[in-house]
Amino acid sequence: MVPEALTDTRGLGRYAGAFCVIAIALSLGAFAAHAARRHSPETRHLPYPRLAWPLEISGGQYAPLGWGDIAGWREDDHLLAYQAFRASCKPIAAQHELPSDPKALGISLRDPCRAAKALDLSDGARARAFFEERFLPLRISRLGEGDGFVTGYYEPVVEGSRTQSEIYTVPVYRRPSNLFVRGFKQGAASLPNKGQVFRKIGRRKLVPYYDRAEIEAGAIAGRGLEICWLKNQTDLLFSQIQGSARVRLEDGSTLRINYDAHNGYPYTAVGRILIDRNIIPKDQMSMQKIREWMEQNPDGANELRRQNRAFVFFREVQLSDKDEAVGAQGVPLTPGRSIAVDKALHVYGTPFFIEGELPILSEQSRTPFRRLMIAQDTGSAIVGPARADLYFGAGAEAGRVSGRLKHSMRFVMLVPKSLDPAARGRKMPLPDARPSEKIAKLFPQTDPPKDQPKDPNNGGPEARRHRHHRR
Repeated sequence: MVPEALTDTRGLGRYAGAFCVIAIALSLGAFAAHAARRHSPETRHLPYPRLAWPLEISGGQYAPLGWGDIAGWREDDHLLAYQAFRASCKPIAAQHELPSDPKALGISLRDPCRAAKALDLSDGARARAFFEERFLPLRISRLGEGDGFVTGYYEPVVEGSRTQSEIYTVPVYRRPSNLFVRGFKQGAASLPNKGQVFRKIGRRKLVPYYDRAEIEAGAIAGRGLEICWLKNQTDLLFSQIQGSARVRLEDGSTLRINYDAHNGYPYTAVGRILIDRNIIPKDQMSMQKIREWMEQNPDGANELRRQNRAFVFFREVQLSDKDEAVGAQGVPLTPGRSIAVDKALHVYGTPFFIEGELPILSEQSRTPFRRLMIAQDTGSAIVGPARADLYFGAGAEAGRVSGRLKHSMRFVMLVPKSLDPAARGRKMPLPDARPSEKIAKLFPQTDPPKDQPKDPNNGGPEARRHRHHRR
């Protein structure tokens, strides 16, 4: 997981994206509805009936597809995707209450998950049939764009010790007891991965939590928060960016750590700073290049690292060497099949087919990538309807592959058939027919005088600004 990862859904911003979506869905039934109206005029009844809107994804657009329109769909290994999907179904089936922040898919994955629970499939053809029989494919992207965007992540393997020494000097901290997030209990098992975080001074005063520079300088040292110690700050930084790590201890055992909380500052990409300073060209940027530069420039690395004021706290997890890292959904990730998505928009467990070319084999390679992936994780830098972080597993090779990814790809979201947007679109009432030119001339429209001041409470710039204000 990359722990760096909306608007009031009743605001006008919600409808801007919704109208684009509805237009696509309505177009599927518009001609039939128009023809029917010409032959059998229907009487308008006010108020209009309340109908379920077609699928709404904030800031996104989508279009229905046929399975045959998806490049590489038939050739994929659907059994691996099905197994990852079944893992996601366990927490979905365990939900007894509606989510507090309803998203586009809502609880619609429950029906496919109930079916998956009863089907322990063992061949790819039946797995593909499972998805085709229970889902509808939708091409999805950010509003006004054609493709989505992917990056990669992995689980670092670093050397460490349970005790501080001359070799192991960098502490890995657990969540401090004086860290507060409004609306959450101090001991909450899960805290948001973005937003303000505070510390208490005295009994009541809350101030922003320490930033990276203050923590590295010892602001919380000596309080018994150290889980273990690493060799250098670069290892810690990369573990924080990825959200988990395997720490090889001196006795040969492995300590597993996972993201637990952050200090409230937004993540600043150190790679972007190196590009802006003309230190590493954009087309050569990778996590490996960042690490090499930091190792060659220790003083510069300290300054660069502290430009990213965000800091991550970990918790120790009881996983063996054979276990994969656990994502934000609470299930083990599957290398090559799990993705991190924008949790403000998407439901964990949602299948996405991602298609394009990626530098998997080498930095210059263009390896075809056409896979059904399952949303099981998130990150504060993963924002948007067609944005994903692809999980590649643990170790150096997984790190090299994931560090090369920053590519545009095509996204297809699989939606349960119960949410068929085309079927809902056909039920939406069409606008009344336009009046004839003769009738329109009897009721001319006049524009307000140009010098007349606009009422800020009635559609002026200030009104628009407030209605789009994010809460």
